[in-house]
Amino acid sequence: MDERVITAMLPYFQVAFFNPSSPYAPAVAVRRAYEAAKESIARQIGGKADELVMTAGATESVNLAIHQAAGHVIVAATEHHSVLRAAQTKDHTILDVDEHGRVSLDHLRRAIRPDTELISIALANNEIGTIQPLRDIAAMIKEIRIERRAQGNSTRLLLHSDASQGVGQLDIHVARLGVDLLTLNAAKMYGPKQVGLLWASSQVVLRPLLAGGGQEHGVRSGTENVAGVIGFERALTLVSDRRESEVQRLETLKEAMRKELTAAFPDAVLSGHPKHQLAGHLHISFAHLDAERVLFALESRGVLVATGSACAANKGTRSHVLEAIGMSPEVADGSLRITFGHLSSSENTALASRAIIEEVKREYERMHR
Repeated sequence: MDERVITAMLPYFQVAFFNPSSPYAPAVAVRRAYEAAKESIARQIGGKADELVMTAGATESVNLAIHQAAGHVIVAATEHHSVLRAAQTKDHTILDVDEHGRVSLDHLRRAIRPDTELISIALANNEIGTIQPLRDIAAMIKEIRIERRAQGNSTRLLLHSDASQGVGQLDIHVARLGVDLLTLNAAKMYGPKQVGLLWASSQVVLRPLLAGGGQEHGVRSGTENVAGVIGFERALTLVSDRRESEVQRLETLKEAMRKELTAAFPDAVLSGHPKHQLAGHLHISFAHLDAERVLFALESRGVLVATGSACAANKGTRSHVLEAIGMSPEVADGSLRITFGHLSSSENTALASRAIIEEVKREYERMHR
């Protein structure tokens, strides 16, 4: 976490550790701080505080969003496991993507049925960094709503997006994105883990997943995570204030590493859209290489990379994202997911580039002995 986020949260673990639903003055002060944090978060994403439901992370927010659909659901094949598995509880269609991981508007339109109620497309992919044409998707959905009304079809059609990965690098203003539901995750912006939110348009009536005391407008019961929400607000403010300059800085670092790695390995495969990709993501694959061996060798040198999403890596499974973009197993197994953030600098990026080149060469040499 950002040190400034920790500082903002600390009072709410001790001196201001009161239940915000209690009636006495110190608890009322905590309630005010909590509501002020929600108002600030809402303002920064273009919503209203009463449209926010604070949750225990993006997974809960995603499940709450998909829970709203009684009918058919469409999700992209490259979505996070939380989206894919929540969709499996519904009548659903998994939408194919192109070789860059992008959704085709034509394919999506053909997949929409008269009973389709919800479409969930992430703003940006957590593995290869591909940014989806969400505004174009939203515009198409508006057209389909008009067509449905003309046909006498009263089935609602909602657009949900998990924008967790794009915070701090992309515009997440809900009106400009055109979404009806938006998921965010504090941990993706140097805030606390297990703190997330679901924004829902005032036109969407949410059905709760949990029964309880009726907190969060009756949608998400349970004593409010005051410290977590205070941290969420501080983290969002910090990354939003420096978004433009940080994107430029991360792009510079990524481009420097990309040039180094592709010069050393001209046959390496770069994944993600060449024009529509997060500034902080570099996904590179070395055919026939055991990426896990390289990962552990790099870890011993203080360079921390991944072979896929953290969730998939813990299960030892091949990335469903790489399978969805049509990558062959022999290339996918040699993939490294490299991300840049606020701790990245030109100095440690240069050191990491050299370490990756040396360890990949060493592994290839070992294979050909």
